[in-house]
Amino acid sequence: QVQLVESGGGLVQPGGSLRLSCVASGSIFSILAMDWYRQALGKQRELVATITSGGSTNYADSVKGRFTISRDNAKNTVHLQMNSLKPEDTAVYYCNAMKELSGIRVGAGYWGQGTQVTVSS
Repeated sequence: QVQLVESGGGLVQPGGSLRLSCVASGSIFSILAMDWYRQALGKQRELVATITSGGSTNYADSVKGRFTISRDNAKNTVHLQMNSLKPEDTAVYYCNAMKELSGIRVGAGYWGQGTQVTVSS
């Protein structure tokens, strides 16, 4: 029902910045809660940041103060601005979407294909 496409990944030196984007198809973006996850090689997928349909945000402790999640409902897009990148941020980053009803997440999530972020000298 909802298709997600991530972009913006690449190779960056430690201390650098990248901005990831996730574009959602369909007409229900305004009622979707959007999340960014990442999965490093050999590790489990972890939640990085989330933004509700109302714009409330939350972050993993490891990225607080460095990453910012935002949404542009007019463009059906969620962004993840990543600053002060560290080698340990290297991972495939995925966006996830879930419907919200009365502020409560319902149903199964939708996933994008992921975009690779590599932080290395």
